[in-house]
Amino acid sequence: MTEAADLDLPVFDYSAPDLVGEVYHRRLAETAAKGWLAQGPFSYVVLDREAGEFFLRSRAMAFPGREIAELFAVPDGRLREHIDANIINQNGERHRRLRALIGPAFTPRAANRARPAMRAFLDELWKPGATSCDFVPEIARPYPALTIAAVLGAPKQDVPRLHEWAHWVQRQFDIRALSEDLPLVEKAAAEMHEYVADLLAVRRAAPEDDLLSTLLAAEDEGDRLTLEECVHLVLNVMGGGIDTTQAQLSHALNLFAGHPDQWALLAAEPGLVGRAVDEVLRFEPITPFTARICVEPVEHRGVRFPAGAIVAVCAERANREEGEEFDITAEREHRPLTFGAGVHYCLGANLARAELEEALTFLAPRMPGLAVDGPVRFGGVEGIYGIESLPLTWSPSPLGS
Repeated sequence: MTEAADLDLPVFDYSAPDLVGEVYHRRLAETAAKGWLAQGPFSYVVLDREAGEFFLRSRAMAFPGREIAELFAVPDGRLREHIDANIINQNGERHRRLRALIGPAFTPRAANRARPAMRAFLDELWKPGATSCDFVPEIARPYPALTIAAVLGAPKQDVPRLHEWAHWVQRQFDIRALSEDLPLVEKAAAEMHEYVADLLAVRRAAPEDDLLSTLLAAEDEGDRLTLEECVHLVLNVMGGGIDTTQAQLSHALNLFAGHPDQWALLAAEPGLVGRAVDEVLRFEPITPFTARICVEPVEHRGVRFPAGAIVAVCAERANREEGEEFDITAEREHRPLTFGAGVHYCLGANLARAELEEALTFLAPRMPGLAVDGPVRFGGVEGIYGIESLPLTWSPSPLGS
């Protein structure tokens, strides 16, 4: 058995400032060609699917949120409380309890109930007669924020604040933001906590048909969520359900703009939308690296990782083992690792899929001849890999008028 620290591993710097777009994909492919494991700035990097699945599913692994907070000296306060309470940082019985209580609120059926609202928001954001836009600020950014507000039962006028808070709170997973913008992340966490607590107090007094009321009423064999647990779960939904969908939808349109035959096919055959969403998730995952920490020594493929070692599972390389071509008609053997795997598989995956399906179904027939109309500005890959600006152009369409 070889100790991981004794291996002569290739180096992959996932914090490099130029690691975006095709440079990012090329560098990952070159590193993966040297083996399944690399050395990153703070962790080992796992570069194939089988090993990635192993580490994501192993009960000897946990999400290192608290360790990251220690590493970047996150002080006591609302952000530290949120990190401690985040469901991804829970394990064992506490994690099973929370999933059992809130699971019914995140089923495919629950997500489907929100589809009419999604369609209404897309119709509201669409500008009839337009043939160009910067897709990120005009559609990708407001759409998931409007959807999450509707699902939660938050007032529509609060959507800009929710988006701003979610943007910063989600940066708790971004090592660059924790290094450079920690006060902004802390401020957003404190303001968001106060807002959600007030909103839950209103719903406790006057329940409605929304997620807030569902969480307050959640019960499993006599067990109930505490008010503080409800607050943190709502923070999880807001923080994890806005920037992520915004990023994935932006990458979807960028991909389709680069593959016009696929876009035309989707417009002609909207029944392909489920497979199209799967292909977008596979080909350009917005969670390129998912961290796990060894809570005890772990052995895999003749390598021993000590307790405390952190690994970053690379969804991009794992997903692309099934092909380097973007093809919405292809039948893939495995589910993408974009939403993770194992007990911490993304709780909001069904809602995110529904949002992406509705958006692509709406947009494909209204944006024929889709093309990129200027420089695309990418975000970094350390946390959520997003797009900050995506100028698009398209031809007039009867549906778009």
